[in-house]
Amino acid sequence: MSKGTMKENHSQWSSRMGFMLAAAGSAVGLGNIWKFPYMAGEMGGSAFVLTYLLFMFIIGLPILVLEWLIGRRGQKNPIHTMEDVAISEGRSKAWRWVGIIGVLGSFLILSFYSVIGGWATDYIVLAAQGAFEGANGEITGQLFTDFLGNVNSLLIWHTVFMFATAFIVAMGVGAGLERGCKVMMPGLGVLLLVLVGYAQYVSGSAFYDAIQFLFTPNWSAISGKAILAALGHAFFSLSLGMGIMMAYGSYLGKNVNLLSTASTVVILDVIVAMLSGIAIFPLVFANGLQPGEGPGLIFVTLPIAFGNMAGGSILGILFFIFLTFAALTSSISLLEPTVELLEEKTHMGRKTATVVSSVVIWALGIACILSFNEWAEVKLFNKNIFDLLDYLTSKIMLPITGLGTVIFGAWMMNQKLICKELNLDSFWFKVWSILTKFIIPIAVIVILVYGFA
Repeated sequence: MSKGTMKENHSQWSSRMGFMLAAAGSAVGLGNIWKFPYMAGEMGGSAFVLTYLLFMFIIGLPILVLEWLIGRRGQKNPIHTMEDVAISEGRSKAWRWVGIIGVLGSFLILSFYSVIGGWATDYIVLAAQGAFEGANGEITGQLFTDFLGNVNSLLIWHTVFMFATAFIVAMGVGAGLERGCKVMMPGLGVLLLVLVGYAQYVSGSAFYDAIQFLFTPNWSAISGKAILAALGHAFFSLSLGMGIMMAYGSYLGKNVNLLSTASTVVILDVIVAMLSGIAIFPLVFANGLQPGEGPGLIFVTLPIAFGNMAGGSILGILFFIFLTFAALTSSISLLEPTVELLEEKTHMGRKTATVVSSVVIWALGIACILSFNEWAEVKLFNKNIFDLLDYLTSKIMLPITGLGTVIFGAWMMNQKLICKELNLDSFWFKVWSILTKFIIPIAVIVILVYGFA
């Protein structure tokens, strides 16, 4: 195969349902269960939640549709999809840089995402061992600190999580990504409903306090910081700007209605985030804990609740299984853009491309692990390796990719064809145009500028 050529065969999703579950699985991850609850807790509950819901539909949904649409047009990995679609529209092939930054972003994110996935996996074992029983904040805080200081434990669980991710992706689009999500997503739904039911049962009146905290409008708590946080989380919650949805769109047939499917995925993503909050905050309130505990809410604060209630060990096991499954449905999507690129652009088969990608990402993940202990003093721009990768991707690379995608889709592509492809009437196409040409680019620029602040 000569340089620059592409393999002709390209996989396809076997069904709309399989694609929808895979896309929802990518969106439903640690952002919904780890990040959303602590952000809601820090930002005043309902003030953040209701703003986030608004942005999910007016910002997140259109970008998701555009990423799928461009991916379906190109039928290749994100880099060559952007290049080919740009050329077909009479634009510069330099637009491939949108794909390059997106694929690189997903590659870097997985290196530290796998480390956090390893935390969740380890906490299943800790819950099963009864490590949380009778615990207070000092005990759970020390437990987490000791865990972060144990290089061997972090490495083992990072390796286990990365192996599970690679195993699923190596199986291919149908037998791996699609089948994996068909199993894990319903499992996630069942586990989440069990957790919500259990939270209601053991928390008593605190359950209704949590509902009020999350959903009763409290506009006095609205702040510029909360609005920007909600805007940023809505953008990142759907796995946008990472090349993932463009890669998933490349496996999509012409018969799938992009708008209705995207709406379903957004709704599923929102439901999981809301139910996660409903499962977590009643336990926090019932045990007299504070909702604004930040990133430690899941790994430090919540174990206190598990350790001081009837059946808490069982609930803790279920919760961290749920968290691990959610992390896994996202991690397989983070690996996919890089594997698709190597599979199409080199002589590598699917399994070899997966192994090569996974080993490099796993090795980079070791640097993230060491940043919590042996390399804690190694800092760039006053950030350790883990924090630097998180900042570089979430605050810079993803917004740049998202901005490039929406500008390309709204200003560089034939809008009449997009209108026809999305089956929009004249009124809704005007709404679509206003959103994609003006409102969304401004919103993403605000996210980008806020990230540099």
